[in-house]
Amino acid sequence: MRSLILIILCLVGLVPMQAQEHERVLSHANMLGVGRSMQYDTYLSPLEYHGPCVSFLHESMRMTHHAASRLSFQQRWQSGFAYTENPAGNAEAYGGHIAWNGGWHYHWTPLPRLRLMAGGLLGARVGFLYNTRNGNNPAQARCAMDLSASVAALYDLRIRCRLFRIRYQADLPVMGGMFSPRFGESYYEIGEGKWADHVFLTHPGNALSLCQLLTVDCHFPRLTLRLGYQNDTRQSHVCHIRVRETSRNFLIGVVKHFSVITPSSPNASKTIL
Repeated sequence: MRSLILIILCLVGLVPMQAQEHERVLSHANMLGVGRSMQYDTYLSPLEYHGPCVSFLHESMRMTHHAASRLSFQQRWQSGFAYTENPAGNAEAYGGHIAWNGGWHYHWTPLPRLRLMAGGLLGARVGFLYNTRNGNNPAQARCAMDLSASVAALYDLRIRCRLFRIRYQADLPVMGGMFSPRFGESYYEIGEGKWADHVFLTHPGNALSLCQLLTVDCHFPRLTLRLGYQNDTRQSHVCHIRVRETSRNFLIGVVKHFSVITPSSPNASKTIL
């Protein structure tokens, strides 16, 4: 955990370096998603719960002046809510989460229309799962932080003089920490003890997870429309408790591209407030 905190501080320390840039091009995307979710948590129930889910995703990306302008910074905020039922249909589970991811990608251009990206992301996630059937332990809290390896590919395609940008991105957590109770332990017992004793190191061996995102941007004269599909699977096996949460969402939203000019930019004198 000390090594993880040190890496996080080093990554956060790189953020002020972006202030040295004079003029930056940013892309902001807001997307709504609907789909299906599966909840499986042996702390609450030995059964899988399935049902619909909704989500909201905000993503921002910008190119920096580092590494010969081949380094980009990406940031994502996502929230989701799911309503699921057990196979018998006599119990429900409500789940929700808020997640943040941010990090850097290095760019290659092996072909004129193809761009490859690779880098790392720092992520944090909090959420809950509430089961209406349970009496003593009806809810489970979710809290985790991780470092992920991230790869992406972008391809520009023109159809009848209209530009389409196809992107695929996959994020794999490789190291992190998460909160978890022990099997059969109530949250009242946790409150009587030390919360730090319930924070555990995670890695692909005990928390293999993967988030995949496929988007298609269609550029119009005054609007960029984005369609996408996200498959997010998070699972863990800690303290004899198995957790697996899967959501598959179809996304639709808009993308905005604009420039930010700082006072040190040569074009700053042309701005009107």
